Amino acid sequence: MKGFYLYLGVLAAVFLIFQFIPSYKKVNPPVDKSKEIKVPAKVMEIFKRSCYDCHSNETHWPWYADVAPMKWVVRRDVVQGRKALNFSIWQDYDEEKREKLKKSIYRSVNLAMPLPQYLWLHPDAKLSQEDKKIVRDWASDGKGYIKIDIR
Repeated sequence: MKGFYLYLGVLAAVFLIFQFIPSYKKVNPPVDKSKEIKVPAKVMEIFKRSCYDCHSNETHWPWYADVAPMKWVVRRDVVQGRKALNFSIWQDYDEEKREKLKKSIYRSVNLAMPLPQYLWLHPDAKLSQEDKKIVRDWASDGKGYIKIDIR
């Protein structure tokens, strides 16, 4: 039994030490609504529910974003998500970049997004088939499938 308490004490000490290891800062840069993406209301509702936490400057930071090791994962995902696509600065992207991002959105809603680890704690963010169709119709300007260049 003594070994168990020693093991438990070591785990607790490691957990506490982890809390002092720095990670990305938990920030939400200012939002200028004139730069935000302009989409139909149904598309915006889907984006806000399923995408905005990682792909905008309006992240709702959960309590576990302050607790290691989850803080490393959450903050990294937000930083990488904003870097790949940030709906809060959509109007700053040039037309070519927006078209590439729309193609990526078209593909991602069926294949990869939202991330499975995000859905574990945010099941309401899961995209229904109808959600996917709405987003894909918007991303393809209602023309259906977009041929995606793989370079």
